[in-house]
Amino acid sequence: MLTIVPVKTATPPALAHDLRLAVMRLSRRLRSQRADTSMTLTHLAALSTLYAKGPLTPGELAAHEKVQPPSMTRVVCALEERGFVLRAPHPTDGRQVIVSLTPAAEDFLLEEIRMREAWLTRRLAELTDEEREILQVASEVIGRLVDS
Repeated sequence: MLTIVPVKTATPPALAHDLRLAVMRLSRRLRSQRADTSMTLTHLAALSTLYAKGPLTPGELAAHEKVQPPSMTRVVCALEERGFVLRAPHPTDGRQVIVSLTPAAEDFLLEEIRMREAWLTRRLAELTDEEREILQVASEVIGRLVDS
């Protein structure tokens, strides 16, 4: 196990500032590594949620994405036009539909993931073993921050 000895211990506000900026910059760089830039980030987020959670109603999808249901209805319509989602009748509620991914959407998402991870893999390969070990520990800590 790597023992990290900081030069100085950052105060929580200072660390929050530095970490926020670093995570935002990393996120921006990862978002720029795209296979298809014609897909909006909102549409991509909805596809990613369906990929992770499985078929959902538009209302459930809106709740996961923290948008209003009418907005998600527009997103679902746009994704359906691209052939990325299918709507099926809800099995128990005739007023609802279930939205699921098509194989084309899954292929699209896997290519998006591949592009981003390829970029990150190249950048990580430029680091020392110790730096990669520090990032491994940091990713676990960040995961705990996000999950709590």
